[in-house]
Amino acid sequence: MSQSPDQGQTGKAIGMILLANLLFSMVDTSTKWLVGAGLAALQLAFLRYFIHFVITLVQTRHRSHIAVKLTKRQRALVAIRAFCLVSATVANFFALGHLPLAVTAAILFVSPVLICIFAWALLGETITPRHWLAVILGLAGVLLIVQPFGEAVNWYAVLMLYPATGMAMYTVLTRKLSGEIRPATLQFYTGALGTIVLLPFGLSAWAAISTPLEWTLAFSIGAFAWAGHEILTRAHAHAEASVLAPFGYSFVLYLSLAGWIVFDHVPAWNVAVGAVIIVAAGLTIWAANRDRNASILRHVPDP
Repeated sequence: MSQSPDQGQTGKAIGMILLANLLFSMVDTSTKWLVGAGLAALQLAFLRYFIHFVITLVQTRHRSHIAVKLTKRQRALVAIRAFCLVSATVANFFALGHLPLAVTAAILFVSPVLICIFAWALLGETITPRHWLAVILGLAGVLLIVQPFGEAVNWYAVLMLYPATGMAMYTVLTRKLSGEIRPATLQFYTGALGTIVLLPFGLSAWAAISTPLEWTLAFSIGAFAWAGHEILTRAHAHAEASVLAPFGYSFVLYLSLAGWIVFDHVPAWNVAVGAVIIVAAGLTIWAANRDRNASILRHVPDP
């Protein structure tokens, strides 16, 4: 049975999301390794956006009007989108030095639950009782991981809630702008803002990068991040944010495996169970969207 054009585009978008999250997991794994080697989180955040910006300039050097004239509304949304990503990156990089990768991944990817809410509020996408059930499940999973009601609370784990929120808003704004502004233009403004804002902080916190491996990983942070966001932006031009959101949980699997292989961090029971609950929340969203789309198709009259 052949796929419909919409099904084909959705499948393509899902594959792109899976690849983007593999690249993002490589960013976080490299960052954690470099922080452990003595480099500063702000230094690495600056390098991540500086390299991102340089790659964007090289990519677009033969294109005119990369910095296209935007409307006042578009400028505001592009700036908010870039701020969400840059500030989320800084908070994430700080937390990576103090938490296992499985913990940061699980908390960060409560963001698909938040995407569901933001997509409803900003994009007008339908949210059903099952979506609200997913929100409750996702929050329960985060509470199990963070454990805020006892002495075991880790405030770096609480800090990770900010990147989760920032990434959710970034993803929804990507969806909102992807049909209006070219991906290269979005990449240009994101890289430019991150480079300019983080330059003084990165230089003030600078530590010597001494080995070829450290230089390779430092460059890779920016290159993998650029490639991941290029793919992510294009994926959201082919499918709704709420449809793609559950597949972001591949990041949890990628980082859990990386933490085990690279840092010998076996997830604690509460992290593993909390991650399962959060993934269940994402699958609940996916099922609700699948049934909604099927219902819409049943009510579309034949031509």
